[in-house]
Amino acid sequence: MTILLDRRYERALDRLVREWGSGEYRGSIIEAWLFEDEEPRRRAEALLAEAGVTARIRSAYKPLVHAFLEDIDAAGLERVAIRYPVHESADPIRFLSETYPLPALLEGVDVAFETGGADLHYRVRCEYRDGRVADHAVFAPNRLRANHIGQSDLACAGWIKATNLPDGAPDWDEPFETEIEQVFQAVMHALMTHDWPQQEPYAEKIAIDVTIAGIERSLGYGDEVMSTREALHEDIYFSALEWFHHRAGRALDDRTLMPGRIVPDIRAGNGEAWIHVALRAFASPRDSAKPVQDLERADSSPGLSQIEQELAALPGEGFQSISCEGRFVRGIYRSGSRAAVLVTSGQHANETSGPVGAFRAVRRLLANPDANIAFIPVENPDGYALHERLCEINPRHLHHAARYTSLGSDLEYGPEEPVHEIGARRKALELSNARLHVNLHGYPAHEWTRPFTGYLPRGFEQWALPQGFFLILRYHPSWSETARTFIEAVTRGLSAVPGLADFTRRQLELCSAHSGGAPHEMINDVPCLLAAQERHPTPLTLITEFPDETIYGDAYRFAHTVQMATVIAAEEAFATIMEAGASDALTESAIANDPMRRF
Repeated sequence: MTILLDRRYERALDRLVREWGSGEYRGSIIEAWLFEDEEPRRRAEALLAEAGVTARIRSAYKPLVHAFLEDIDAAGLERVAIRYPVHESADPIRFLSETYPLPALLEGVDVAFETGGADLHYRVRCEYRDGRVADHAVFAPNRLRANHIGQSDLACAGWIKATNLPDGAPDWDEPFETEIEQVFQAVMHALMTHDWPQQEPYAEKIAIDVTIAGIERSLGYGDEVMSTREALHEDIYFSALEWFHHRAGRALDDRTLMPGRIVPDIRAGNGEAWIHVALRAFASPRDSAKPVQDLERADSSPGLSQIEQELAALPGEGFQSISCEGRFVRGIYRSGSRAAVLVTSGQHANETSGPVGAFRAVRRLLANPDANIAFIPVENPDGYALHERLCEINPRHLHHAARYTSLGSDLEYGPEEPVHEIGARRKALELSNARLHVNLHGYPAHEWTRPFTGYLPRGFEQWALPQGFFLILRYHPSWSETARTFIEAVTRGLSAVPGLADFTRRQLELCSAHSGGAPHEMINDVPCLLAAQERHPTPLTLITEFPDETIYGDAYRFAHTVQMATVIAAEEAFATIMEAGASDALTESAIANDPMRRF
């Protein structure tokens, strides 16, 4: 083990009370913005009051949402007009996005947004049913910081304003460095100044352990929880990936870089923050501690051991490859007279509804002796095991550290040698010769933020908010007519899923209010993105996207039911098209350009 950093930082809330509650500032009035939940902020205000200081301590994270939860009278509201800041150093919708999901919290209230100035204040007009009107200015504390890729970010920040200071001292209006900002900056400095090897991967595991106080506040709407610890995990993970890309001279969206496994493990503390960054070897795989579930009614993701048992019970020829950490990537192929289909899930292992939905669908499909199915339930078992471990501490967090393989790359973009995880998919295509790949995915079920590098997740801005269930269809250019026929049939099949259209519509409406519009074409009430691409090994690749990071109970059961229905609808649509023999996919030109001819 190599230790890069081991350090503690005083909690900013404790420092505020210590410095301003010493008796030197009796009679002063302060406003402070910290990354703290409401209860500890109120306790600190009471301690300062005992020292003669009038204090109001607010949240530096999502300040407008907190203002409506804590300060603004919402009883009897009829209409709210919000002018949000637009700053030249930030994305134009950055502060609009930060108000999410306010309209859903103000049910029955007409909420309107419009662009404002660059002074980092929300201007709010509240109109009440009794005729009252109240205006509010809500400060959004941010500061420009140089970042790890040679640019600058307008980043969320602690802040303090002080008036009525002793001896006529000038007022304060300046940043107040908080421990969560210090932790983020310290982690990035440790990574950026270490002497890394030139050859990838740079380490087996880059373990970033943090214990810290902060905000963990459920909003009572959907899966939304304001969590600074989750935000810190996301910001550290993706900032580290970005820096390694920058160091290697790669584009930030290049998924082939293999820095190694980057694992921020952020845990709740009560007092000073502690950081420990170390380079570690992979640990030996451990058995899953999860109880066995009936997959038809599963309310959370099953353990890897159950997945292997469920797969072994299916008919067909088994095949496998080995993950980077030594876990098996297992699949089965059962031949039949229908058009072959490859079904995979768990490529991004924190997207948890796919494996269960895939199992439920494949069981039903294999009941037909003519079905021709290749199936890999978890393509990234190392990430899947990491996700299970991280969820033991923070079960509702997104945990994107579990997204990629232990090499740090997306398995679909991994190296030719060593083969590792992608070997199972290659074997499935070799056995089945499938022309359709149904690849089950998910994305965040609640807001995804990076508050210390500009708030919106850089490069993934379109994924920052839940927007319902949608489909991505990638097709070889010669299969364009088939692609349109296929997606029309699949979405018609999904219309039979109770509640799906309403679920997507509700999420899309709220997402659109905070992002400026719906991003996809609507086909039979399902948002769809169709893209011609030559790089994929199958002429048709259908990708599902359900907001499933990380959900449980009824929400999880609904998610894997939708995934199941998609697989079944896709297999039926594809079989019908292939049996009809009238599509452009079967013309001589299409066959000549069939990308499967390369395999």
